[in-house]
Amino acid sequence: MEKVWLKHYPPGVPAEVDCARPASLVALLDDSFGRFTDRVALRFMGRGFTYGQVDDASRALAAWLQGEGVQRGDRVAVMLPNAPQVPVAVAGILRAGGVVVNVDPQLAPRELEHQLKDSGARVVFVAEHAAHALQAVIDAVPARRAVVTGLGDLLGFPRSLIVNAVARSIRKAVPPHDLPGAVGFNEALAQGRRRGLRPVTIGGDDIAVLQYTGGTTGVCKGAVLRHRQVVANVLQAGAWFEPAFARLAPGEPVVTVWALPLHHLPGFTAIMMLGLHRGDCGLMVPNPRDLASLFKTLSTEAFHSFPAVNALFDAMVQHPDFGSVDWSRLVLALGVGMPVTRDTAGLWLEKTGCAIVEAYGIAETSPLVACHPVDGSASPRGTIGLPLPGTELRLLDDDGREVAPGVPGEIAVRGPQVMAGYWQRPEETARVMTPDGFFRTGDVGVADARGGFRIVDRKQDMIFVGGFNVVPNEVEDVVGRMPGVLECAAVGVPDAHQGERVKLVIVRSDPALVEDHVHQYCEQHLTGYKRPKTVEFRAELPKTPVGRVLRRELRG
Repeated sequence: MEKVWLKHYPPGVPAEVDCARPASLVALLDDSFGRFTDRVALRFMGRGFTYGQVDDASRALAAWLQGEGVQRGDRVAVMLPNAPQVPVAVAGILRAGGVVVNVDPQLAPRELEHQLKDSGARVVFVAEHAAHALQAVIDAVPARRAVVTGLGDLLGFPRSLIVNAVARSIRKAVPPHDLPGAVGFNEALAQGRRRGLRPVTIGGDDIAVLQYTGGTTGVCKGAVLRHRQVVANVLQAGAWFEPAFARLAPGEPVVTVWALPLHHLPGFTAIMMLGLHRGDCGLMVPNPRDLASLFKTLSTEAFHSFPAVNALFDAMVQHPDFGSVDWSRLVLALGVGMPVTRDTAGLWLEKTGCAIVEAYGIAETSPLVACHPVDGSASPRGTIGLPLPGTELRLLDDDGREVAPGVPGEIAVRGPQVMAGYWQRPEETARVMTPDGFFRTGDVGVADARGGFRIVDRKQDMIFVGGFNVVPNEVEDVVGRMPGVLECAAVGVPDAHQGERVKLVIVRSDPALVEDHVHQYCEQHLTGYKRPKTVEFRAELPKTPVGRVLRRELRG
């Protein structure tokens, strides 16, 4: 496919980025810690942390890990919410030569056991409110050393005591737990400062991150991301976002709201690593669902960048406190994880004056692949935007051949950010990688004349009814316009006569809506084989933390 998208790049955005330097995430961090020593890197619960302080703490933690036997290539799990402990732990693991295993602190014990077993993580950094889940599986996983931390641990006396006491005694947010041999985060830092760090040579081909993915389609697999792949995506994102940041005063550090979870790759790469690389400041939000606390945090200082998922954008823009925040300095509102709805995007633009631009990415691509232009130029709503610098997209049929123009095909990605493969799963890797280095995403898309792409569905979620293919998104788009429907999801369930039938799960905005109304509406708007045979009402749809609907949980 001709790279027609390059003709529509914003002025100043290069077609390629030089991904050779820095050679690793360790080199990237060393450079930033050296250049921005006295600049504020993080703000959390009223306290600022300079680059120099993060540098010092991460060196101490790296020394502690080495003292615990962690060697080059060993995996270390990070099971923490957004707090200063995350960048300190990540930098410490990488500096010790380890591999970061990002783990959602909300995982159920069954899922946690799988990820810790599969990765072989030797050490786990865990938030105290999630330590009970680790306790439930600790005897079944390789890790025998846990570092437990409360949210307030790095805030200093007396604030640390107050924050932790509120979580434990007032909010009752810390279930009882007992992890033999566990050490506190501050104690690990103190021990590490006494030990001293032994430098480790890390290159671009060393593994930096294992990111578990596949929860919407099957067993979670670890995407192997080398240092050079994550560095490449940091540089690609930085080049793409620069037209927005260029609107600020020369030399003004960008302040980005860190509301996306850092244990997911959009937060890890495009927020944390990019921000540290640029010398920006991160305004850390540990729990964005607590809207009262979120708005209080946003009122503390001016900010320029706000990445989020549609659910958060929508909840915020509907909240009565939205107008209490000064949005005048916002130059980048980035939507990730799932499409931003038209109504939410319109209301956000009306109230802030800053349009939401949408980005597309998946764990296997470090994660960003494409994005709408951030310079204010038009990008059709419903598209994933244009491929990032150095990124190629193709649309392939089932046999791996490129489809004709205008024909839907599976989106395949080639670029410096594409993973090395799945951890210890060569068959799975071979299934998704083409001989010429394209990764098959499983998303079905169509291309437009500008070289932009629109996703029409996930290939794995296609419903097969009596020899016909039903695209779930089409059913959802039709029913989603029905009065009384807040949101919905369509899945295929087994049928003895037709192979599969369409099942529709609806979250109502009007409790008067009943199944007969839905069937009558679908008879008017959908072809017979596309109409749902089963309609179920639920209070909410199960979703991943970045907003993707877990369709497999709807099939039961």
